[in-house]
Amino acid sequence: MENLIENKCVPCSEGEERIQDSELSEYCLQIPEWKIIEEDGIKKLKRNFKFKNFIEALRFTNLVGNAAEEMHHHPVILTQWGKVEVTWWTHKIKGLHKNDFTMANKTDMLINSFFQ
Repeated sequence: MENLIENKCVPCSEGEERIQDSELSEYCLQIPEWKIIEEDGIKKLKRNFKFKNFIEALRFTNLVGNAAEEMHHHPVILTQWGKVEVTWWTHKIKGLHKNDFTMANKTDMLINSFFQ
């Protein structure tokens, strides 16, 4: 199993395979705060982050957005007062790809540096 910290997102086309269920637990070990959810039959990674106020939440949202733009892989981000919800999945394959785990890991690194 490769280390997610060293990964970069790779372009993904519609024909690529999703992460297999047998691989999910290994990837999840590297991002333990994230939950796998299923919406409309599509597996996604979701995590909530808490903040003191809206300004902090918005600042974190912008950090995640900038990282997403840099990697050309974009999440759904819900920003509220004191809370940010980030959801990663690969739209083209309607499920989870290695890129989603890579970006979840990058999001974790952003939150870890956010409060330092």
